[in-house]
Amino acid sequence: MDSTKNTEETAINIPESKSTKGKHVVYTATPHHQAGWKRGVGIFDFILRICALVAALAATTTMGTTDQTLPFFTQFFQFQASYDDLPTFMFFVVANGIASGYLVLSLPFSIVGIVRPHAAGIKLLLLILDTVLVAFTTAAAAAAAAIVYLAHNGNSNTNWLAICQQFTDFCQRVSGAVVASFIAAAIFIFLVVLSAVALRRH
Repeated sequence: MDSTKNTEETAINIPESKSTKGKHVVYTATPHHQAGWKRGVGIFDFILRICALVAALAATTTMGTTDQTLPFFTQFFQFQASYDDLPTFMFFVVANGIASGYLVLSLPFSIVGIVRPHAAGIKLLLLILDTVLVAFTTAAAAAAAAIVYLAHNGNSNTNWLAICQQFTDFCQRVSGAVVASFIAAAIFIFLVVLSAVALRRH
């Protein structure tokens, strides 16, 4: 009887801890959660690089294979339009080709970033190279866009004739290549921002 009474009194008279009374509990991210977040960023980085590779390759191959000969006139006197007639388009092909090669080489580094999410050195290297490629692809796409605009609209002040009414296939292909290059440049910009945010969280 007495033992039961003592047990009940012990259960009722447990004092409240003063160390936690009236205080807010602050939860901090564990290393496991941080690693999971950085691994997710790494996977997203890898996917974006594949998308940029597809866009850069499409721009390179489309522009590099653009060639149209008008069907009329004789075989000795024909009008032909080819990408290598303009140095701007040749620079466009070289720039997007370099971007494509870089993206292929960067994929293993991106995979290492997924496997080792805390490796800041790899992210910093990719950030620097991505920034260089942003300028490179943007310059090539902008220069080619100016030529495409002249091909579509011409310029009467400088006697530039609009050729797209005759060379329709040529203009469609080079326009598509320029759009693909701008998409690759936009993805590069997003990769730079993503890498900067990942480094900021280290």
